[in-house]
Amino acid sequence: MRNNLQQMKVFLLALLLISSVIIDVSAQSRDVSGTVMDKTMGEPLPGVTVLVKGTTRGVTTDLDGKYTISLQGGDQVLVFSFVGFTAQEITVGNQSTINVELDEDIQSLQEAVVIGYGTQDKKEITSAVASIGTEGFNKGNFTNPQSLLTGKVAGLNISTPGGSPNAQPTVRLRGISSFGANSSPLVVLDGVIGASIDAVDPNDIETIDVLKDASAAAIYGTRGAAGVILITTKQGSSKKGFANVTINTFGTAEQATGLIPVLSPEEFRARRSATADFGHNTNWRDEILRTALNGTTNASVSGGYENTNYFASVNYRNNQGVVKNSGRETLNTRLNLNHGALNNRLRMNLSLAFTNTEANDVPGDALLYATILNPTMPIFSDDPATGYGGYFRPAGFDNNNPVSLINERTNQTKVRNAIYSYRAEYDITDELIVSAQFSQDVLNTLNGQYSSRRDGAPGGGGANNGIAQQNTYDRTNTIISGNLRYETEIFDGMNMSLLGGAETQLFEDRAFGAQARQFLYDQSWNNLGAAGIRFGENTNLYSNASKSTLNSVFGRANFNFRNTYFFSATLRAETYSGFGPQNQTGYFPAFSGGADLTQIFNMGPFSQFKLRGSFGIVGQLPPSPTLAVGVYENGNRILLDPDDLNSAWVAPRQLSNPNQFLQWETTRELTVGLDYALFNGKITGSMDYYQRNIRDLLFEVGVNVGQPNPFNPRADQPGQFFPYTAGSIWANIAGLNSAGFEFLMTANEINLGGGVTWTPTAIFTIYKRARIQDIGAGGLTLPEIRRGVPGSPGVNNAQVIRNIEGQLVGDIYGPRVEGILDDGTLVLSTESPDEFERLGNALPTGDFGLTNQFNYKNFDLNFLLRGSWGHQMLNSFRLFYEGDGNSTWNSVVTRNTPSSPRITSTPSQISDLYIERGDFIRLDNLQFGYNIPTKSSAISNFRLYAGVQNLFTISNFTGVDPEVRWGDPTDNGFDQLAPGIERRSTYFIPRIWTTGLTITFK
Repeated sequence: MRNNLQQMKVFLLALLLISSVIIDVSAQSRDVSGTVMDKTMGEPLPGVTVLVKGTTRGVTTDLDGKYTISLQGGDQVLVFSFVGFTAQEITVGNQSTINVELDEDIQSLQEAVVIGYGTQDKKEITSAVASIGTEGFNKGNFTNPQSLLTGKVAGLNISTPGGSPNAQPTVRLRGISSFGANSSPLVVLDGVIGASIDAVDPNDIETIDVLKDASAAAIYGTRGAAGVILITTKQGSSKKGFANVTINTFGTAEQATGLIPVLSPEEFRARRSATADFGHNTNWRDEILRTALNGTTNASVSGGYENTNYFASVNYRNNQGVVKNSGRETLNTRLNLNHGALNNRLRMNLSLAFTNTEANDVPGDALLYATILNPTMPIFSDDPATGYGGYFRPAGFDNNNPVSLINERTNQTKVRNAIYSYRAEYDITDELIVSAQFSQDVLNTLNGQYSSRRDGAPGGGGANNGIAQQNTYDRTNTIISGNLRYETEIFDGMNMSLLGGAETQLFEDRAFGAQARQFLYDQSWNNLGAAGIRFGENTNLYSNASKSTLNSVFGRANFNFRNTYFFSATLRAETYSGFGPQNQTGYFPAFSGGADLTQIFNMGPFSQFKLRGSFGIVGQLPPSPTLAVGVYENGNRILLDPDDLNSAWVAPRQLSNPNQFLQWETTRELTVGLDYALFNGKITGSMDYYQRNIRDLLFEVGVNVGQPNPFNPRADQPGQFFPYTAGSIWANIAGLNSAGFEFLMTANEINLGGGVTWTPTAIFTIYKRARIQDIGAGGLTLPEIRRGVPGSPGVNNAQVIRNIEGQLVGDIYGPRVEGILDDGTLVLSTESPDEFERLGNALPTGDFGLTNQFNYKNFDLNFLLRGSWGHQMLNSFRLFYEGDGNSTWNSVVTRNTPSSPRITSTPSQISDLYIERGDFIRLDNLQFGYNIPTKSSAISNFRLYAGVQNLFTISNFTGVDPEVRWGDPTDNGFDQLAPGIERRSTYFIPRIWTTGLTITFK
């Protein structure tokens, strides 16, 4: 009985203790509620995770950003987290309402880098890759996306000599990479390979990633030899129920700068004979120049709900040129739509873009004659002896009225570009993902030109009663691609990602053109049927089409061991129908590895010290898919019966010979690099050293007709060859070796005191210029390739750029000036081109860029200084027009012009007198902005800004523009073996003043 009583006491005591604990816990259990807001946008954030720290207990916020969570005794801290935002920890204490504002995590948003067919964490990158986001882009009025990167990426040179609104930049990554094929980086727009760069408006771009070395670009195989630029456009928001409308509009005023100094009318009269005085005072450049007033408006709407987000935009740009009648007008629209289904395991993307551009160009000769024409000549004349069509017509060779040229000649180009892209991705398992993409890039170009009956220039419309032509070019690029991606942890700390895929790309091109003359009335180029003469001299009719296919399979493996050691391997195999049957398939491997030493050792101030190395092989497509089979064109018209037009026939003429062994250019590149960060990311940057070896360069070589063609063996007679039947053949003939060093450093938000912060970013590149190796193949011997004839009058008998085996690409050759006689005659060391000396090199030895961003409260200031050095240039204006010998040309009088004695002789050759250093420093763009605080429930952002582009240039070059000339624009294309010549048709450089506003509505 006693024992039972004792047991009862123990039971009652235990029950009492348990009850007291329950009562105590109940007393401490309570609810905490609140709202989570986006600090930047001032809007509620749905879907935010609210967790009790140290537990798995939590809730998510609703569509209004509200939450309620039950706390238990001992719960001390709540953790608020959401993708793309910095997590916050809040100590609860006695609070029952906790409202939180989350900041966007800019660093985490920039961690993912696009690398081709996917993304990779920035910390895992082991190749040379650069990534620039919206905040890092150049600020200003840009007609093309490439300009957003000018001076921003080490090793990337973007130059636009002159300032024509219709000029496309020349883009070179790590210097020259080819002779006859394309040297511009491949553009991949939202996964569309080889997309037209004009198909995206700069305002719609979210990030641009640049794959600089062969290891990074090898995943694109034959198209990655010149590097790859990956453009990602803006997408909708991942926030449920989020939507906003952004309008960015600005206006610009542009004026021509850096005009080459010439004699005034009074100075001209003093230095010429009386017969050269026409009695007028004409500033020819003032007559063709204007202050160009332009406007740009970008409107976009973006948002998201449930598993769907969207981004839509309309962009209008009107860019008048500073030369009258030149300009560009562009309308661009875009829609990006993303939707997730099947519990977001199936993700679908639709991207549609359409661009409509109308461009008007003026003859380059108008820019020349506006500079050098006799300033005492009149603009207009009704005298039949001196005038034509109401304009004064200068007599003699190389003299045209620039006002007549820009008014009486029309050159209009209309471009329609549409890109359609459809992509689907499905999670078969959590580790295995399959994706497929179909895209089509359709480009339609219509060009029309007309030289009117009033055009009195030699060979112009006046002599032919009007000349009109119309040309069309249509291109369709279709891509079907699919891949599998597998991601898993092999063992503790070892993560692996595998990618395998296949792709087919179909290229289709079509062109048509017609030219006619003899119009009764000026009909422009829209009515070729009104021409009285449609055959013979100054007429033409042509059409052509081509089709080619590129089939590919590819794979990639990435490994990450404990975020310390990284390794990547890539292989792509491609077959292209445009190569010879013996060599249509190529293989392009790449390997890279790296290690972050800060994860292994204590490295003091370094928070990252990642050493990496890579090697890769990439290829290059030919400029045309028909080079291996030989090309025919229309030959001479043969009239069998002079009295019967129906007896006329056109004989075919072979342009080039077939080459059964034509194959890829291949680039082998080794890169060693370092990614670093100091003081917990206060200073970040990278360094790279690369060596590049290019083999089997594609080039068109002259041959002797009738000699055996070693590239075209006879199947019926072993060891024998068909003869050459044309004067040239495309072959793989040479190699290039180059190297370079690239440096990048950013200091993030240096505190200057008083609330002012400064973020400078410095880049520079040192080039070891490309050296030519092993010119010649299959019996073709080319000890050197000469290019670059300066032109008429007088300097058209020597090619001044020589590319010699064992020497550098772009060497400039010519005689030296030994003196100037008292009568102004130049004394040259030689007149024979074979005795010319090396005077310099046209390619740069270095580039640099210094970006500066200052912030103070709601104010910000950004500016970019950039430049190039080491390149020499031929100043064509000084070469042809520095002398006083011609009575109808003005004299160029730069600071480098000899004055005692003055030159009087007309040029017969170039010389070292006219080779100038092109080194320059330019304030490319400067922008000042102010974000106006607003408490409006409808407006989340209101920004005013103003800026200027091309504020000043420091250079000893006295031509129009010291920008690097990577080649020479010719009628047959861009000649990469003739760099460094400033042609006399260079467009004047504008200084652009901008003011605008950006407003975002909730």
